[in-house]
Amino acid sequence: MMRDTMRTWIPAVLAAAVLTGCSSPSDGGTDTDTGTGTGTATATATATGKNGDSAPAEAAESAPAKKGGSLGGAGTACELPVTFDLAAGWKPQAVEVEPGSDLAALGQQGSATMVCEIDAKPAGNIGYLRVWRGRASEDDPRSALEDFVAGDEHATEAAYEEMEAGAVAAVEVTYTVHAEALDERKPERAFAVATPEGPVVVHLGGLDSTEHRQMLPAYELAKSTLKLS
Repeated sequence: MMRDTMRTWIPAVLAAAVLTGCSSPSDGGTDTDTGTGTGTATATATATGKNGDSAPAEAAESAPAKKGGSLGGAGTACELPVTFDLAAGWKPQAVEVEPGSDLAALGQQGSATMVCEIDAKPAGNIGYLRVWRGRASEDDPRSALEDFVAGDEHATEAAYEEMEAGAVAAVEVTYTVHAEALDERKPERAFAVATPEGPVVVHLGGLDSTEHRQMLPAYELAKSTLKLS
């Protein structure tokens, strides 16, 4: 239970203490636009409408995310079996799980191991887009995703759907978890694809329901631009 609560809240400082993170290149593995979120769809909860009125938060959340670079290829912060575009301002960092550390379980969910986390704080939100890799023997994205969700004992109401990530066959899941520190249920989602090197899971959580909704454009950008490396 404590492990899942901490996974919900884990900041970059704690992640560095628990997991050995490899610092990203000077350009963050992205294009030169590292921004502060002013050009992203995820930076604010409101948008300015006609006559200067504030539009509903949903309008900003549904706007496409501005591309800030790409991830997964050689020379990027996280070299992966897939590549996808990053939202502007999001900061990627490779993660190496340190075996035997007291909190190493934070980097493991089901049989999947965290290999990369992309921090939304530079873009104005609290949360991460995280990339996990499953066992190489697994070639069914649905099974890999079910195993990933089963690794969170607080996950409920999981709904799976076959879809495409970019042009790659994928399975997506939406579910809810109980955030103990906030005493509320919040949505999470992830998608999985099969690669020659094993399944890859891309997961979006968030501090709370509002943060999750505001970060969805970055998740959708990654999903729509994914390619096998």
